[in-house]
Amino acid sequence: MRRLAVVVFNGASLGAMSFAFGVFEMASAFGELPDLDLKVVGGEPGTALRGGGLTVPVPEDLDAVRNADLVLVPNWRSPMEDPPEAALAALRSAHDRGARVAGLCSGAFVLAAAGLLDGRPATTHWAMAPLLAARFPAVRLDESVLYIDDGDILTAGGGAAGMDLGLHLIRSWCGAEVANRLAKGMVVPPHRPGGQAQYIESPMPELDEGDPVSETMAWALTRLDTALPVDELARRAHMSRRNYDRRFREITGAAPGTWLTHQRVIRAQQLLESTDLPVDEIARYCGFSSSAALRPHFRRQVGVTPVSYRETFGTRLGVPEPILS
Repeated sequence: MRRLAVVVFNGASLGAMSFAFGVFEMASAFGELPDLDLKVVGGEPGTALRGGGLTVPVPEDLDAVRNADLVLVPNWRSPMEDPPEAALAALRSAHDRGARVAGLCSGAFVLAAAGLLDGRPATTHWAMAPLLAARFPAVRLDESVLYIDDGDILTAGGGAAGMDLGLHLIRSWCGAEVANRLAKGMVVPPHRPGGQAQYIESPMPELDEGDPVSETMAWALTRLDTALPVDELARRAHMSRRNYDRRFREITGAAPGTWLTHQRVIRAQQLLESTDLPVDEIARYCGFSSSAALRPHFRRQVGVTPVSYRETFGTRLGVPEPILS
């Protein structure tokens, strides 16, 4: 028998829970995990799940964690709030006796507060990663991946990444054939390529129109289809190359050439999402000589190839707005 305890806290979303243990429930319904014993456990007194106008009390308390083979924490209501000590003690005790412990999305904060992530590789939702790194610097954080299996400790990013981790666990328990069959039944991919990098927003720093370096950045963004030597940008700002580089790093935290490549890839993402232009043509719009020249930069920054990205995010067909020169 496989004993799974899902530890939730008061007010947790019913919708979020579907990502946490929906894969296991579906596997049981399809006959792939006939020996599954799944319990939803309240991590504090009076725990209830809420959503869609429903309030569902959680009948099990932390005693149910004692016999679990896998303890899963799907979320935590506030990354800035300390989880209840009783729940942290239960997680530590489960881990000490050999259970695997998993944290999904903000649930990673609960594992970190219990000390289970100290010195361990872990991930969380990309938007929460800076806060997790600041609050728990001993964690070896990697926000670019969908999930991390470090043996007895597992973590996953937000939402559907919990399903990715669930399928991974079923794959390790029952084999790839069972996991693939289950994924087909659920109409989801058995394994998603890439990681969270393809979902991370890349906001521009706020530019000061009166700053000559900021002016060259704005100017460069309208000419990403052309060669933009950094020396030319420095001359436009009426600065030496050394001073220009220093000031550029102060504004962006990156070297000018690195920033330009990053912006070219962002532009490529936008065109892949919104047009049906061939990838070679998109590459030229973004200042790359060909799709082959774009591909390694795109994969390094986004985590997947341009073609895979378009398959996931392409929504509208059309032509890009003209690039001003």
